[in-house]
Order: sequence, then structure tokens, then C-alpha cells
Amino acid sequence: MKILPIEKIREADEYTIKNEPIASIDLMERAATKCFHWLRNRTAKDRTIKVVAGPGNNGGDGLVIARLMSQDGYKVEVLILRFTDKESDDFTGNLKRLREIKEVVIREISEEDEIPEFGDKDVVIDAIFGSGLTRPVEGFIAEVIKAVNTSKCHTVAVDMPSGLFADKPSVNGGGTIVKADYTLSFQFPKLCFMYPENDRFVGQWEILHIGLHKDFIRDVEVKNYFLEPEDLKPLLKKRNKFSHKGNYGHGLLVSGAYGKMGAAVLASRSALKSGAGLITTHLPQKGYDIIQTSVPENMVSIDSSEEIFSEVPNLSAYNAIAVGPGLGKDEQTQKALKLLIQNADVPTVFDADAINILAENKTWISFVPKASIFTPHPKEFERLVGKWADEFERNEKQREFSFKYHAYVVLKGAHTAITTPAGKTFYNSSGNPGMATGGTGDVLTGILLGLLSQNYSPLESCLLGVYLHGLAGDMAAEEQTEYAMIASDLIDNISNAYLSLSNKII
Repeated sequence: MKILPIEKIREADEYTIKNEPIASIDLMERAATKCFHWLRNRTAKDRTIKVVAGPGNNGGDGLVIARLMSQDGYKVEVLILRFTDKESDDFTGNLKRLREIKEVVIREISEEDEIPEFGDKDVVIDAIFGSGLTRPVEGFIAEVIKAVNTSKCHTVAVDMPSGLFADKPSVNGGGTIVKADYTLSFQFPKLCFMYPENDRFVGQWEILHIGLHKDFIRDVEVKNYFLEPEDLKPLLKKRNKFSHKGNYGHGLLVSGAYGKMGAAVLASRSALKSGAGLITTHLPQKGYDIIQTSVPENMVSIDSSEEIFSEVPNLSAYNAIAVGPGLGKDEQTQKALKLLIQNADVPTVFDADAINILAENKTWISFVPKASIFTPHPKEFERLVGKWADEFERNEKQREFSFKYHAYVVLKGAHTAITTPAGKTFYNSSGNPGMATGGTGDVLTGILLGLLSQNYSPLESCLLGVYLHGLAGDMAAEEQTEYAMIASDLIDNISNAYLSLSNKII
């Protein structure tokens, strides 16, 4: 799914109005009706609906919601915030219609002392600004928002929490922002939804499809995407009836140091479960019995060192490499990693300590094989590129890194962000907080290695791997709960994730 910047969303509205064709006020009715159905399915009739509306089109959405909720039997109050004398035409038209419903209490307020209280039985509909915000919210409107935020009401934002910018930073701007429990976004997610700094404002967000014109959506060019199953199903390669293990590649995993052999086990298992024909794990001598016992399907390359990675094996047999899980940062290991980089001629996944070593030896990054994949968590990425003031700046640093080194960066976390050398970012839709446990990153490294080994392109490997990893986590959470999950649970659900994505179950 494309993530459109606000100016492109406005163009989509205009294109739809012209080419469907549909009147602007009727498109507003359609969008607000979607909100109404969502609210009606989740709101008890003993709740009071309080719509807080600005005089623009977002406020117009709120007025339609107020009318429909009242007609459905809810007690409805509307607070119109008069911070300007201007009104949008669609707001004016819908206010006229709403005034015909005597059951709806309409109050217009323009002073701080007119702000009402919001109770714990109230459902507040935030329809003040939506995506029409141009500057941080201060003064009278900020006081209204503070009253909502400090109450115990449930808050639902229409399209966007008021005070939040969609396409630029909000948290350091000094303005006041609605803290919504739910955000109902029209047609597309907003870029700001992808970033943890905005979670406390956005709450749980959902996309309501309002029928914007398909031709515009198909043709519009964007640089941000939100991954959904339908985007990924076409990437899955069908297996030939007469294929054999040699058709699905041979991957090399360089992993494990004394005390960290579990990382090698997890990554090896997940690489095999992801469909690689063969996986060889290079690890210290003390890991031999562990890996042979834990992953009997795996092949092993033994380092001359008993406890660390100290030498590079012959790389000629492998068509994909991953390095880093449980590797450690011993001086000999650093030298060996440098040799691995100099000798590798296939895309390589760099994870964990491999990234930390490169962060301390940044001149080596230029010699990394082109189209390689880096899988840092935020702190590891900070070591690579330095600090950032907000997530928008972090994303720019990530894009710049991908472009400069012709690499793919998989920044792990909620809505894992994948940047490409072409300047695009893909945000993941699968996964859950139960995956915040040791070893899940090793599982992802294994999945990426398994996909690269099967001759998926680096981009395909990133998109499929990240989504399957999160989907396996979601399935594990259904069985184990988010509280009791461990990394092995993800590996056990990789097969179910594949089945789900290929439409054979669920």
C-alpha cells in the first residue's frame, strides 16, 4: 500500500471528485459514514458522543458523524471551535443539515472559559484540524486539546489527531497534540503513524477505505509504502515438481562465539525453515556439538579457534552469506570480518556484532558487497550514522546510508523500516510487542539468508523476510501470548506464515 504525503492525498480527493465524478460534500458523506459504522460497532448506546469540530473539512466530517450518530439513537453534543471566521463550503453545508436535528446540542466556543468538561462516559470525536494543520497548535485550541487529554474520555481522531503533522516532526515543535485512543485514517496510513515518537498521539490506527479513484492511486509516485499481504503474495516463487536441494541455494552463516552459540542455532534453524536448500554454519570448535545436535539438517564449517570467529572459510560454494549473530567483537574476529568483506562477492546480511564492528571501522563499509543487507536495531544504527533529533531525521539518515553504500537497511522495531538504494522506504505491517525478546533478530537474519540463498533478490528478501518474520510472531502470540513468547516460537511458525501468505490456510 502506498503512503501518500498530504498534498498527494488532496490531489487524490480532487481527482476523485472530478473523475468519478462525485460532489465534494458527497465524498465527505462517504468518508464520514465509514467512521460512523466503525463507531457504531464499538460504542454502547449509554455513551455520550461529543464531536469537537473546527470550521474546515475535518470539522465537516465530524458534523456528518454527529448527524448519523444522533439518527442512530446516540446522545450527541457538538462543540464548534470558532478560532477563525472562515468556514469551508462543506462544513457550512453540513452544519445547516445538522441544525435541522433538534436532538443534537450544538455549542460554539471561542474562549478558554467556555471549554466544557469531558467525562469518562464521553466518546470525544476529534475533528478539529485533521491533516489540514499548518503550524503547531497554541492558545485557545491548545487548551481545548489539553482538556480532552487530561480527561478520562475515550478519544477517536478523524483522519489525524489534531496537532500532529503527517509528513514532518511534531514532538519538538512546542504545540499541543490530541492523544487519541483510536485514529481512523482515510484510504492511506500517514507517514507519522510509522514512528514510535507519535504512538502516544495516534493510539490504535485503522484504515477506512473511502473509494478514492483507483487510477490516481495506481499512477501516483511515492517513496513510502506500507507492506500488506497482497503486496507480497506475488513475490513467492512456485517450486518446480522436479526441483532438488541444489535449486534452492547454499547459504553460509558466520555466527556464534563461546557463550553465544544459541544465536547460531536460531539463525541456522530459521534459514533452513525459510526454504534454503543447504545451510552451512561457520562457528568456533566449541559450537560443533551444539549445532550438530540442535540442527541436524545443518552443515558445519569449523573455525580453528575454539571460542571465536577467527578465519574465513572458502566462500566459493555459497550464493548468500550472513554474518553477525552472537559473533562477539574480539580483535581476531574483527580482522576476520574484514577479510570476509574483502573476499565476499555475493550479497551479505550484516547483523548484530558485525554491524557493531563496522560502526567502529566505518571505512570498511565501502567495501561491503553491493546490495547487501544491514539489520540493525535503533541503537546499532545510531552507532553507524550518529544521533538524530526525531524519527524523520533518522529516516533520512537511513535513506542516505542505503544510497551511499548501495545497501538495504532493515531497521528493526514496530513497523520495521526497509530502505533501498533507490530511495524508497517500506514499513512492515506484521509483528507485535511479544517479539521484543532475545533471539528474534537472529531468527530474522536466518530468514533473510534463507531467502537470498533461494535467489530471491535482496529487495524481495527484505520485503518477504520482514513480513514473514512478523507474521510468524503474530501466530506465535496467538498460541503463547505476547508475554510468554520466545524466539524459537517464531521459527516454529515460519511454515504457518508461508501457508497464510500463499492462501492455503487462514
